[in-house]
Amino acid sequence: MLEPHPPKVEIFDVGGATNTDPKGIVRDVEEYRTEPFGLYLARPTPGREQFRYLESWLLPAQGLRITDFWFNPGHERDQDFYLDVVGTDVDGDVWRSTDLYLDIVLRTGRGLEVLDTDELLAAVNAGLLPADRATAALETAYATVDALASHGYDLHRWLSTLDIQLSWRRHG
Repeated sequence: MLEPHPPKVEIFDVGGATNTDPKGIVRDVEEYRTEPFGLYLARPTPGREQFRYLESWLLPAQGLRITDFWFNPGHERDQDFYLDVVGTDVDGDVWRSTDLYLDIVLRTGRGLEVLDTDELLAAVNAGLLPADRATAALETAYATVDALASHGYDLHRWLSTLDIQLSWRRHG
């Protein structure tokens, strides 16, 4: 049986150029960029065996965090982007992201996979996430899946219809 855990909270301190992970580890960020639609971050991932670098966009209106992991040789995964369903709060230069369990693995032009529905349900059953917040997370995931499918599983094509242009170090 799956052991439920509270939602993971991550802090993005733009002014301090740091990113605090859910375990409380503070990491230096090489680049933050704020846009009217969201926040970009790029940083190395010291100590991670699977990947060496990550780039992420927080898109509060879409309820998403979109990440491009730079995998190390031998740890590559069949994915182009990893989408977390999140709640985002902004207070000045500090952005706080609450992971709402559901994830979407996107394979551009080929399809996607929704992950961790079991984690979401376990958290609700354990009283760690209110039912209304879980419902909102599911609705976000459904809307995202529908939008991506409607745009040929192309993240940038979908987001361009919302006047969102993401830029990446690795994806040009």
